[in-house]
Order: sequence, then C-alpha cells, then structure tokens
Amino acid sequence: MLHRTTVTTPIGDLRVVASDHGIREISMPLPDARHIPARATENADHPILLETRRQIDEYFRGDRLLFDLPLDVEGTSFQREVWDALAEIPYGTTESYGQLAERVGRPGAARAVGGANGRNPVPLVVPCHRVIGANGTMVGYGGPSQDGIAIKRWLLRHESQVRA
Repeated sequence: MLHRTTVTTPIGDLRVVASDHGIREISMPLPDARHIPARATENADHPILLETRRQIDEYFRGDRLLFDLPLDVEGTSFQREVWDALAEIPYGTTESYGQLAERVGRPGAARAVGGANGRNPVPLVVPCHRVIGANGTMVGYGGPSQDGIAIKRWLLRHESQVRA
C-alpha cells in the first residue's frame, strides 16, 4: 500500500509518497512534475511520512545537512548507482554531470548520468539539485521549466548560507 502527504516548504508544496518500507517519490512544485499515483492514499500520520516531514522541516530551518530516511525507490541498476553517488555530494557543494559520470566509473557518459539524475524520484532527499553544468551554469531541475532552475538556485543558496 502507498501513502501520501503534502509538506509545505519555502519552495512550495512537496508531495511525498511512501510505501511501508520507505519513501517512494517526492514531487517538486513544478508545472511539469510527475503526479502522485492514484493508488496512494492520503495518510499524513504514517510513521515514514511523519519522519520525512520532520526531516524536511529541519532541512529548511538549516538544522539538517543530511537526510536519514528509508528509501523504496524503483530504477535501473545504473540509475540507482547514480542516485547513490548523488547522495554522496556534500551539503552546500556542487558537482558537474561530467564529474559525477567519472565518479560512477563512466567518464564520457555525462548525458546518461544527466538522464538518471533527471529521473531521481526523491529530489531533495537525494540531492540532485547539487549537480550543475560543466561551465557552472544552472541546468535542468525537474524538467525544462524555469521554475525548476529557480528552485535549484534557491536550494543551493540556502545550503551555502547555512554552511556559512
């Protein structure tokens, strides 16, 4: 069974879906974001969703630098490898798609890494916002929407202010 809730944040409402084993999906407040599966039942009191809300609130207050939540994500082995590498990017820092590709042992596969990054089902918790273009530009976050770039900038600015 899947459970869902909405977490209000400074970047907008995040829709969170969890199974009984962990977080399955977080949808960002973007016009082109994925939609919560119809089979997910509203259940804000589910223990995993309560803990997720607490940790997200702490992150936005600047009290949490690393999420510690059970995940129950679905993806290919390559996608999961990229998502694991994303989770290792330190708070308040950035890495290029090329650097991430090298780190997963696939130099020259920056586009494939970008594709896996874009399919990250749990943004924020697995910090795909910390990946930038090779020349330092803000590229893609939650789709082609400019809203996504604005959210990415906000998150990176938030983390750099908290680190300072």
